[in-house]
Amino acid sequence: MVANRGEIAIRVFRACTELGIRTVAIYSEQDTGQMHRQKADEAYLIGRGLAPVQAYLHIPDIIKVAKENNVDAVHPGYGFLSERADFAQACQDAGVRFIGPSPEVVRKMGDKVEARAIAIAAGVPVVPGTDAPITSLHEAHEFSNTYGFPIIFKAAYGGGGRGMRVVHSYEELEENYTRAYSEALAAFGNGALFVEKFIEKPRHIEVQILGDQYGNILHLYERDCSIQRRHQKVVEIAPAAHLDPQLRTRLTSDSVKLAKQVGYENAGTVEFLVDRHGKHYFIEVNSRLQVEHTVTEEITDVDLVHAQIHVAEGRSLPDLGLRQENIRINGCAIQCRVTTEDPARSFQPDTGRIEVFRSGEGMGIRLDNASAFQGAIISPHYDSLLVKVIAHGKDHPTAATKMSRALAEFRVRGVKARHQAQPGRPHGQEAGRPEAAVAAPTGPGSPSLVCVLPLACVPSSRLGGPSQTRPETSIEVSPTILL
Repeated sequence: MVANRGEIAIRVFRACTELGIRTVAIYSEQDTGQMHRQKADEAYLIGRGLAPVQAYLHIPDIIKVAKENNVDAVHPGYGFLSERADFAQACQDAGVRFIGPSPEVVRKMGDKVEARAIAIAAGVPVVPGTDAPITSLHEAHEFSNTYGFPIIFKAAYGGGGRGMRVVHSYEELEENYTRAYSEALAAFGNGALFVEKFIEKPRHIEVQILGDQYGNILHLYERDCSIQRRHQKVVEIAPAAHLDPQLRTRLTSDSVKLAKQVGYENAGTVEFLVDRHGKHYFIEVNSRLQVEHTVTEEITDVDLVHAQIHVAEGRSLPDLGLRQENIRINGCAIQCRVTTEDPARSFQPDTGRIEVFRSGEGMGIRLDNASAFQGAIISPHYDSLLVKVIAHGKDHPTAATKMSRALAEFRVRGVKARHQAQPGRPHGQEAGRPEAAVAAPTGPGSPSLVCVLPLACVPSSRLGGPSQTRPETSIEVSPTILL
C-alpha cells in the first residue's frame, strides 16, 4: 500500500507491478477521480469528512485499511506522513512493514536539532546554529547578537521550505519569527524552530544513500538542487556540474559516515550547503524517497523503489548486486518540474480542467505524472506539480538540449491564465540561489505553466555564444524555454 497520492503513488505502484506485488491505493473524498486510484489493484477511501490534506495524515484510517486488507507493507512516498516517526511506529505495531528507516531513525532524522548533534558526533561539518529548538524571540535576538545577520529560521520537525524564513536585520526579526512559527505549526503540527547562520549564495548539494539491516551503506552520488524558488527545489541535476572531485569525495564520504552513525536502513538523502570557498556544511537528512530521485536512477541505472522494497523484505545490498565499487555515473540527468502556477500572482497555484494536453517525449526523456492528461481536474487542495520531466544524456549540454526540446513540445490548455510573464524575464530568484531562465507563453489562451532550466546546462550556442558549456553560476537570462 502507498500512503500517498499522485505521481509518487503511481511510481511505487509501477515498481510493485514489475516485482509481481499487488497494490493498494488510498484516496480522499476530493481524490475520487485521481489517476493514482485507478493504477492500483485495490483502492480505499480514507478520511471521510476530513479536510483534503488531513485525510492523508489520518493515521488511524490508513492503518485500518492496511489491517482490514492484509497489507504486508506500506510505502509512505514523500510529504504527508513520510517523515513521521509515529506513523512508522504505528505500521510496526500493526504488523505492517514500513518501507523506510526504523521509527527511531525517522524520529532522530526528523528532529533537525538531534540530526545536527548526530552529524557533529560523526565528524561532519555543520552550519553554526542553536543546539535545541528556540522557545522565544529573545533567544533569536541572542543568537543574532552572537553570529550577526543574516540568519535563518527553520522548522525543527519538517522541511520542504515551510517554516523557513531568512532575516537580514533586527527590524525583520519579530515578524519572521512569528511567520515561521505559524507556517511550521500549520504544516507539521509543531511550531518549534531552530536558528542557523544563513550561508549566502551557496550551492545546495545532496547525496543519495541506501542502507540495509545488515549495516551495509552506500551512496549513489550527488544531485545539485541549487535552483529554488521560495526554498522549493525547481530543477535538479545529477551529477552536479563542475564539482571538484575532492569535494565530491568529501560529500559522499560524510554522507555514508553519518548514515552509519545512526544505523540507517533503506533510502535517504543527506543534504549539504557548499559555500563559495568550497566548504560544505550538513543541513539535514530526508529519511524518505525524494521527488528528484529520478535523476539518480537515470545516471546510476539503479531503481531506488525496487531497492527500497527489497531492503524492506530483508535482503542485503550485496544480494541485490549493489556494491559501492559497482555504482558508476553514466552521463547527466536533469529534472524540471512543470507546475500549474500563475506568474502574475507570484506563481500562486492555478486550478481548473485541462482541455488539451500534449507532452514532450522522445529519446532520453522520462515523464513521471498523475494528472497530466486531457480532462484532468487540477485541484486547489494539493501540490501544483503537474509532471516531472527528466532528460538524460551523455553529458550536461546534451541533457539540457533534450530538456529544452521536450519542454518546447508541451501544449497544455484549459488551466486558466491570468497574465503571462515576459519571456526571458527572471522570476523569484531566491536569495543565495543561482538564477535560471524562466519563460511563459505569450499567446492568448495559454496556460499558467512555468518551466525552469538552469542556464549552467544550456549550451552557449543556444544563447548566441560560442559552443561551450556555461559556468554553473551564470546569471545571464534568456528565453530558453517556451511552452
